Amino acid sequence: MKFEKPAVSVPDQIELLKRRGMIVGDEAQAQHYLSFISYYRLRAYWLPFEVPAANNGDHAFRDGTTFEDVLTLYIFDRELRLLVLDAIERVEVALRAQWAHHMAMTYGPHGYLEQGNYAHIGRHASAVAELNKEFSRSRDTFATHYRDKYTSPKLPPVWMAAEVMSFGLLSKFYSDLKLRGDRNAIAAPFSLDERVVTSFAHHISHVRNICAHHGRLWNKRFTVKMTVPKYPAKLPVAMRDADPRYLHNTLVMLDYLLALIAPGNEWKQRLVALIDGCPLADPASMGFPADWRARAVWKV
Repeated sequence: MKFEKPAVSVPDQIELLKRRGMIVGDEAQAQHYLSFISYYRLRAYWLPFEVPAANNGDHAFRDGTTFEDVLTLYIFDRELRLLVLDAIERVEVALRAQWAHHMAMTYGPHGYLEQGNYAHIGRHASAVAELNKEFSRSRDTFATHYRDKYTSPKLPPVWMAAEVMSFGLLSKFYSDLKLRGDRNAIAAPFSLDERVVTSFAHHISHVRNICAHHGRLWNKRFTVKMTVPKYPAKLPVAMRDADPRYLHNTLVMLDYLLALIAPGNEWKQRLVALIDGCPLADPASMGFPADWRARAVWKV
C-alpha cells in the first residue's frame, strides 16, 4: 500500500481536531503547542480520548474532550519522565560503581577484558568491540589522557571503562559473567538476587532510552519486562496484581533502590504528588493495581 497522506498545516490540524469533536478553547495556544511539540507527538496523548466515529469509520473524540486535556497529559508525562530519569541516574551510577569495584578487586584493573570470565565468547567479543568504539569516541579528559599516555592495553582499566560505556553495554558485561558468584557479589549490596539485577538492568536501560529520546512513558507497554523479585518480601507484596508490562513495578523497584542509595530522598513523595495532581493520568494506565493507595509501599 502506497502512503499518500498529504502534509497538513497547523491551522488545518486545528480544524481537523475540531471536526472530530475536540474542543479548542484557545486556538492561539493550540497553534503554539502544535508548532513547538507537533501534531504527531501530541497524538499519543489524545488516543485515550478517541472513540469510533459514527459515520465514516474514522475516529472522533469523546464528548467534552478539550485540547487542554491533551496538553495536561503531555505535561504529566514529561514530568514523569524527568522523575524517572532522576532515579535511574542514581541507580545506574550505583550499579556501575559496584560492577567496577568487584571486577577490579577480584580480577585486577583489566580483568574485565578476559574472555575466561564470561559465559559466551562471541557475546563478550561483541561487547569489547562496542566498548572500543565508545572509548575511542570519548573526549573526556581521563580518556584522552589514557590514550595519549598508554599503548597497552588499548582499553582503560575497569573503573574508567565503567564511566564511558553505555548503561546497556554495562548490563551486557554484567549479565554475561560466567560465575553466578560474581553476579551475586555485585548484586549483594542491593539485597537482590543476581537474576533480578540482570533483568532490571536490562529493563531500565530500555526505559532510560525511552526517556532520553523523549518517548511516551505514562501508559507505555514495555517489550522488555523486569523479573518480579522473590525477596525482600516487601517487593513481591508491593508488585502483587500489578500489570508487569507497564510502569508500576519499575517505579516500585526504583523507590526501593533509592532508599538504599540515597536514604532520606523524597522521590516517592514527588511521584505520588505528581500522580495526585493529574486525575486524567489514570494510574491503571501505568499498571497500578486497584488498591495501590492502601499498600505500604505507596504510603508517604
